[in-house]
Amino acid sequence: MCAGCGRLAVQCKCPQDTAEPLPTRPVVRLRVERKGRGGKTVTVLDGLPANSLLLRDLAGELKRACGTGGAVVGAAVELQGDQRERLRTLLAARGWGVRG
Repeated sequence: MCAGCGRLAVQCKCPQDTAEPLPTRPVVRLRVERKGRGGKTVTVLDGLPANSLLLRDLAGELKRACGTGGAVVGAAVELQGDQRERLRTLLAARGWGVRG
């Protein structure tokens, strides 16, 4: 069964994502940006695989856990505010490496 549409895998109508496979232990780079954002602080998670389904689900999960807004921009996830400490613990609990 397809998790996206609920049909049999053979009859799946979901768009096929030509995405990078997820490494066994991904390493995420965290950085804080203020430039070009009107003085607002944004935490950026970079170095993620270019997998749109993974990025969308990860962004939603992190936004709920941090209680803030955010978006997927290209192959990065942006969250409002300085969320580095909270994100380090959340990503380490998933078994991911964190830099920055």
